[in-house]
Amino acid sequence: MPWMPSRRDFLHVGVVGGIGLTLADYFRLQARADQKYYESKEGTAKSVIFIFLPGGMAHQESFDPKPYAPVEYRGPLGVVPTSVEGIVLSELWQKTAQVVDKIAICRSMTHGEAAHERGTHNMFTGYRPSPAIQYPSMGSVVAHEFGPRNNLPPYICIPNQPNVYAGTGYLSSAYAGFSLGADPASDNFTVRDLNLPSGIDEARFAARRKMLDAVNDYFRSREKADAIHAVDTFYERAYNLISSQAAREAFDINKEDRAVRDEYGRNAAGARMLLARRLVEAGARFVTLTYGGWDMHDNIQNGMRSQVPALDQAFATLIRDLDRRGLLDSTLVCIASEFGRTPKINGNAGRDHWPKVFSVVLAGGGIKRGIVYGKSDATASEPEEDPLTVEDWATTIYHCLGINADKELMAPGNRPIEIVDGGKVRQELLA
Repeated sequence: MPWMPSRRDFLHVGVVGGIGLTLADYFRLQARADQKYYESKEGTAKSVIFIFLPGGMAHQESFDPKPYAPVEYRGPLGVVPTSVEGIVLSELWQKTAQVVDKIAICRSMTHGEAAHERGTHNMFTGYRPSPAIQYPSMGSVVAHEFGPRNNLPPYICIPNQPNVYAGTGYLSSAYAGFSLGADPASDNFTVRDLNLPSGIDEARFAARRKMLDAVNDYFRSREKADAIHAVDTFYERAYNLISSQAAREAFDINKEDRAVRDEYGRNAAGARMLLARRLVEAGARFVTLTYGGWDMHDNIQNGMRSQVPALDQAFATLIRDLDRRGLLDSTLVCIASEFGRTPKINGNAGRDHWPKVFSVVLAGGGIKRGIVYGKSDATASEPEEDPLTVEDWATTIYHCLGINADKELMAPGNRPIEIVDGGKVRQELLA
């Protein structure tokens, strides 16, 4: 169990306080000791790359095509065979088709939220939206449970926090995602505030840190507020990040071999996934990245032809790259959208919102390879076998990370709330 103070501990605090160690310092040091406990509880996945496709990607034109359905359900695209006999994907996913033997396709994801905001909330938090409380994102929960590793922020958003539901919810703002502030595909990409200011050398940097620590100690001794704690935490992490050359270089996509950059694709999808790989390789625990716009109410054929190829190339390369580096078994990769699209093509040659059944992809980090989990019916309208709820999906991801989703975190008012309410680990997905 994490450390809890006893009466003897508080007496000890009084002693060390007399020699200049404040109570805040003592708790900070103990938190670092607690970090060793959390490190020992890691599961099969040491990191997560969460690829979110905003807008609601059509499952029929991606991971759950229906080639034998009537054309108004089947849609305009054909299919492509994959590296696993009997599994097909929609025709545009030709590179992903080659790595299906390394991934798990879940074709029975289901929830009841057909509005973008509510569906997005589900997929980032594992909870249905509530008017009474804002739930934390999975990335923030992971940051809360494990903290930083190798001086990197535990939770990173590429290129920025994509929505309010990717935030900390009722947790302290200290567990917010670190946003890059720029797209890694842009020319001369740099991460904001990552380098020392012009004219500041290492010695001057260290002196300023000492002065800032003194100011922070003064205010901490007089104020008790989340904002004070969060600022203290972020300054500590910022100093560690800026002062660590290895951590800074993890963000420098220009350090990557040119052939590898070409393999991923020199575009938004390729750059974001390559940077995600660099970050988890260096020690980041949870990386969220977004790509594209998938709300295709009309002309879905052209929409998918525009969006999929870059994503297909980048995702397939990410899986192969992680695998050849020996990182796939310890990195859980997920593709998800807030919901799927309607079974039937509408009058505008597109599809509308449909949360009753859609597809997600999981790979690595303790997930079985080369499987299809669950099944939708003949027209991709509803789950036919093994429906996968948001709660079960999130609980399974937490399980792979070594986090017990039944654990209660404290919301405002000392209200205990489970990380996920009522989810089950889907053992059939586990290797």
